[in-house]
Amino acid sequence: MGWFLGTGFGVYNWNGQWSGNAGSDVGRPGLFVDMAVSLERAGFDYMMLEDSSVLPNIYKGTFESSVHDGGTIRFDPVPLVPLLAAATRHIGIIATVATTFYPPFLAARLFSTLDNITEGRVGLNLVTASPHQAAQNYGLDQHVEHDERYLMADEWVRCVKSLWDSWEPDAVVLDEHKGLFADHTKIHTADFEGRWFRSRGPLNTVPGPQRHPVICQAGGSPAGRDFGAAHADTIIAAVRGAAEMKAYRDDISARMIAAGRDPSEAKVLFLIAPVLADTKEEALAKQARQQRAKEENIEAILAGMSYFTSTDFSRYDLDEPFPDLSGNNGHRSTMNDYQRSGTTLREAIMNHTVQESVELVGTPDEVAGRMDEYMVEAGGDGYLVAMPVTRKNITEIADGLAPELRKRGLIRSEYEHPTFRQNLLAY
Repeated sequence: MGWFLGTGFGVYNWNGQWSGNAGSDVGRPGLFVDMAVSLERAGFDYMMLEDSSVLPNIYKGTFESSVHDGGTIRFDPVPLVPLLAAATRHIGIIATVATTFYPPFLAARLFSTLDNITEGRVGLNLVTASPHQAAQNYGLDQHVEHDERYLMADEWVRCVKSLWDSWEPDAVVLDEHKGLFADHTKIHTADFEGRWFRSRGPLNTVPGPQRHPVICQAGGSPAGRDFGAAHADTIIAAVRGAAEMKAYRDDISARMIAAGRDPSEAKVLFLIAPVLADTKEEALAKQARQQRAKEENIEAILAGMSYFTSTDFSRYDLDEPFPDLSGNNGHRSTMNDYQRSGTTLREAIMNHTVQESVELVGTPDEVAGRMDEYMVEAGGDGYLVAMPVTRKNITEIADGLAPELRKRGLIRSEYEHPTFRQNLLAY
């Protein structure tokens, strides 16, 4: 089990119900520390912090939609990682890194450092980024073409791993009698030479407990799936229904075998957004309120679609056929999922449930039972909760749903291993 923080170290429900004091969590770690402690109590494997480094002004050509409710504000998630680790002992903490913009040596050194600081509990969510405006923040005129970005990412990972491996496993000696810290004969330059990246190495940090921090990836396109199958330890999937879940897991397994890997080496987690209440009737009413809220916030959804496609959706009539975006250089699988959700733009938005692989509405006991049934049918590994981060939602999952899953033997009652990777692969 994991939790996907869809706006990373961002602004959540700052002025809504159950938000506490308006704005008190903005830019501060308290909410996220509380969340990490709660999810560890619940037995979760990890929490994953999404990230973006652009403030979009694509929708209507202004920044209004980006800052009106604070939903696109992002703080860098990496400085948050040690604070979450200090408050917990077991749960994995994944921060997002854009392979297109992070120099491999910087990333390798940073996450080797974090692996030491967290005692082996850090991971990287690797993205290639999509908006042209993000690329322009890093000195590019426009972003690299979609499939080429994944070729670059593959080379980036190989470069980073070569730097992590520049110290052999037994290079650190710590011999107090000889006064010897490390054996220099077991430290080597990486001398990585690629098409896009090159690095001499070695790192001037010692390897962390994991040596290679956990790699997370979410990609639905063929290029994204190949990348995840080649490198990821955990893969996030946004598909619909048990049949598509099974097809996705089978496809990833086949791609992993083709890449020379055992399919059990990567855990596939499917996105869900449970609607929980004390009774099924109350849960259905809650779901109806959420659907009405979507209709009331349709402009914010259009702004989000504009962001990840670099296309201004304010130009399109909501009740005309869904626009042709076949040349889109952004999130292709996400856009295709919207397009198949309805014939018009309005229908696509209202019917779209990309964050819900399966519909889970009811009491914690009912939802836990359905999660079990779907996973048996699909043959996957687990679920990634994708809900707004509020203390109420955290409590409903950690203290409502998790105990019901534990009763069925579906999640752990204790962590058996010291590192994130070991616990991730053990269950």
